[in-house]
Amino acid sequence: MAFSVKSSSGPMADINITPLIDVMLVLLIIFMVTAPIPLEKIKIDLPQPNPNQTPPTNPPEPINLKIDASGAFYWNDTPVDELGLKAQFAVIAQQTNQPEVQIKAADATAYQHVATVLADAKQYNLTKIGFTDSD
Repeated sequence: MAFSVKSSSGPMADINITPLIDVMLVLLIIFMVTAPIPLEKIKIDLPQPNPNQTPPTNPPEPINLKIDASGAFYWNDTPVDELGLKAQFAVIAQQTNQPEVQIKAADATAYQHVATVLADAKQYNLTKIGFTDSD
């Protein structure tokens, strides 16, 4: 007479997840088939070009504003503090044909420094602001 003896008497440690994946895929297919497809068109109000407006013949040179990792500002490669930066923004704001301010921030620059520059530019109603790659 032969007796079989199991080597482990504890609970089985492996969980069979194949049925769970099958159920998940079936539910995914059901939701994809029953999901409503939007048939109505979404109206988007895009700005239309003005054919009467001519571009300026002599646009002013853009201003390069660099912000290094420590938060120092450089106005066309000239170091400037925050008060000097605000003074430069005030001068630009009074011009009729405002130049574009191109901001170049170093990769390690804290966002707070860039946000300060943008807030100052908004305070002086500057609208021509761009970002360039940092080298």
